Amino acid sequence: MPSLSLEQRMPTVNTILLVDDNAVQAAIRQAILRRSGYFVITALNPVRALEQLRNGDFPCEVQLVVTDHIMPGMSGTEFVQEIRRFDPRIPILVISGMEEAVEQYEGLRIEFRLKPLAPESLLACVRGLIFESNSLETAETATPAPPAAR
Repeated sequence: MPSLSLEQRMPTVNTILLVDDNAVQAAIRQAILRRSGYFVITALNPVRALEQLRNGDFPCEVQLVVTDHIMPGMSGTEFVQEIRRFDPRIPILVISGMEEAVEQYEGLRIEFRLKPLAPESLLACVRGLIFESNSLETAETATPAPPAAR
């Protein structure tokens, strides 16, 4: 029986970048996501997280960004605008306690949810965004069928 490489043995895990300056809320969301099988990178500082994301400093590719709206140093809106400058495709989930904040994200292609966000709602949203992103990626990289033989 041929042996499998480490890469072949390890399951594919979706990586989420979680950005929230509130350490308690970040820890709770991180635990919820990790228990559901996601690899979660947590950042309390949006400026630093943006720099790391832009430079590819994380140990693996990030498939989804989950961010708070109100953070010191950089608002969620500014954070998303900066991400969109270098990565227009990555799915982004913004969580806020301010319903009117959704207007600030118009045209930025994000998913917006209000706090408090129940664990099952968080997970459903995350699954949907990752599934949609993976489906788009698969459709874009699919090799066209060869022309039929005549």
